[in-house]
Amino acid sequence: MITTFLDITVTGLIMGGIYALIAVGLNLQYGVSRVLNLAHGEFIMLGTMAAYFFYTLFGISPLISLIICAPLVFLIAIGVYKILFERIRKSSKSMVAFEGSSLLAAFGLSFVLQNAAALAFGSNTKAYSYLIQSVTFAGATFAVNRLVALFFAVVFCLAVYFFLRLTRMGKAIRAITQSLDTAQLMGVKVYRELGISFGLGAVLAGLAGVLLSPFSQISPFMGLQYIIIALIVVVLGGLGNILGSLAAGFILGFVGSIVMFIQPGFTLAAYYLVFLIILLVKPTGIFAR
Repeated sequence: MITTFLDITVTGLIMGGIYALIAVGLNLQYGVSRVLNLAHGEFIMLGTMAAYFFYTLFGISPLISLIICAPLVFLIAIGVYKILFERIRKSSKSMVAFEGSSLLAAFGLSFVLQNAAALAFGSNTKAYSYLIQSVTFAGATFAVNRLVALFFAVVFCLAVYFFLRLTRMGKAIRAITQSLDTAQLMGVKVYRELGISFGLGAVLAGLAGVLLSPFSQISPFMGLQYIIIALIVVVLGGLGNILGSLAAGFILGFVGSIVMFIQPGFTLAAYYLVFLIILLVKPTGIFAR
């Protein structure tokens, strides 16, 4: 009983930490930039691909890849935002029109990134091993790479939270979420902060991809499952609520861990069930204010 409880708990924490990291990035993009980025999963895929090739070709540890991938993904995301979403924003007649157009643009972007990755790296599924040693506690065994992923996922999520709460740029970003026009009147460089928010969200997705890479099947088409999970977590935690996404990620991780223990084939169905219940009972999210 104790071993089973520990196994379910730690597995839930590990899954929840990754889910939270992915969802915080998506929440940051939509909560600030108002871009429901359906290509968010493809930035996770880019992170896993980069970690895989850095390790297999050059022997670079995935932990070092975290440092390398963050600025690379940030620059790619900033370029995407400037070329695509900022132009759509400036040409849209209303915020409703912008959200609809950006949603379609992000949907198309996901296919572009998928096929570009398939052409560049091949469409075959890839995998590699890193920190495959295990730790045993009270009869339960846990892979070191998964525990490391949990640690860094929580650290990155909390870093984003304290960045938004304590720094001048973070306060500017929070001001935009409350009122873009008022923030602009107060001297906030709105378009710069919108781009940075989108870039930071993509960076969190890329970092999640690097953390996932040692124990995941890597392919150009792996992003879809994660964007679905991220959307569920964002709705569960409340749009624009970073701590809500963090807590909701762990809740969904525990749900997945319990269902996986009972019947692994029903895990995704359980996620959808949670999603539907939240939409019916409290559509603004559990932690929304």
